Amino acid sequence: MNVAAPPVPYELPLALRLLRDMLRIRRLEERAAELYGAGKIRGFLHLYIGEEAVAVGALHALTPDDAVVATYREHGHALVRGMAMNAIMAEMFGKQEGCSRGRGGSMHLFDAATRFYGGNAIVGGGLPLAVGLALADRMSPNGPRPYPKGTSFGAFPSGQGISCGGQTRQRVTACFFGDGAVAEGAFHESLNLAALWQLPVLFCCENNLYAMGTSLARSESQTDLSVKAAAFKIPTIQADGMDVVAVHDAARAGAAHVREGGGPLFIEFQTYRFRAHSMFDPELYRDKAEVEKWKERGPLHSYTTRLKAHGMLTEEEFLACDAEALAEVEASVTFAEAGTWEPVENLTRDVYSPPPAAAA
Repeated sequence: MNVAAPPVPYELPLALRLLRDMLRIRRLEERAAELYGAGKIRGFLHLYIGEEAVAVGALHALTPDDAVVATYREHGHALVRGMAMNAIMAEMFGKQEGCSRGRGGSMHLFDAATRFYGGNAIVGGGLPLAVGLALADRMSPNGPRPYPKGTSFGAFPSGQGISCGGQTRQRVTACFFGDGAVAEGAFHESLNLAALWQLPVLFCCENNLYAMGTSLARSESQTDLSVKAAAFKIPTIQADGMDVVAVHDAARAGAAHVREGGGPLFIEFQTYRFRAHSMFDPELYRDKAEVEKWKERGPLHSYTTRLKAHGMLTEEEFLACDAEALAEVEASVTFAEAGTWEPVENLTRDVYSPPPAAAA
C-alpha cells in the first residue's frame, strides 16, 4: 500500500468499526475452514476471505430498516448486519441454537430481526426475492398488501408506488450476488422489472472474476458487467471492491439514490476471493501466482496500512482489535460445541401441517 494514499475520510469510530468488522469476518472464516477440516462443520462451505471490504463497506451504508438479501457466501454479511456470531456458528454446526435451528447450515443464514433474508443456495436466487421485498415497500407503508382491484401492471411513474394509502416507505433492499449470477435469467428478469416499476433495489454485484470456477472472460462476451445493467436503463457505479473506503462511498451514494426515489441502482464491486469457491473445489482454473498478486491488495492489509500511515491506528491497537475478534470467534465455537441437536421427533416440523383434530 502506498503511504501516499489519502487519509480515511471518516470519523475515527466509523473508521475503526470498518476495520473491526473485516477482522471479525476474516477470523470467523479462517476458523470455519479449520472446523470443516475437523468434521465439525459439514455440507457446503463457501469462504469470504479476500472479499471482506464489500460486505463491510456496503452494509455500513444501510439503515436498520433496510432489507438485505445475500448469496451462499454470506457469513460476513450476516455478521455485519447484526446477527450474533454464536447463532452463525451454531447454524454451521447444525445445532438447533443456530439462526435457522440448524436446518439451513452455512448457505441458509436468516434473521428476520435484522431484516437479513438469506443466504440462498441458488445462483441468482436472491434477485427475485429482493425485487419482491422492494415491491412490498412500494405498495404499503405498513407491509405488503393485496393488489388493489383494477391495478394496472404497467410501468409505475417515477417516485410513485401502487396506491394503498399513506406514503411509500423509504426503505432500500440491498441484493448481493456474484458475477456468475449475471448469466442467469433471473438476473435479467429482476433488473427489468425493477427498472420498469422503479423499485427501491440496490443491486450489489460482487465480481470476483471466476463465479464458481470459470473465468469471466470464458463465460461472458461482455465482461463489463455494468453495461448489462445499463441495458435496462439502470444507473451504474463501478467500485474497487478491495478498498473498503471505495466500497462504502459507492454504497452510500447508491443507497441515497434509491432512497430518494431515483429507482434501482447497480454497483459492480470488483473484488477477488483468496480461497477456493468451496471446500470441495480443487481450484485448477487459476494460477497460484495470480492469487498471490491479488493478496498484495488484500482489503485488511491495505486498509490497516492506510490507517497507520495517517496516525489513526497503532500496531498495539490493531493487535487488540485482532485479539477481540479471535476471542469472539472462540466463544462462538464453545457455544456451538455446547449446542444441541434437534430431536428426531421434530423431523416434520415446518414440513407438514399438523393433522386436523379428530371429529368428536
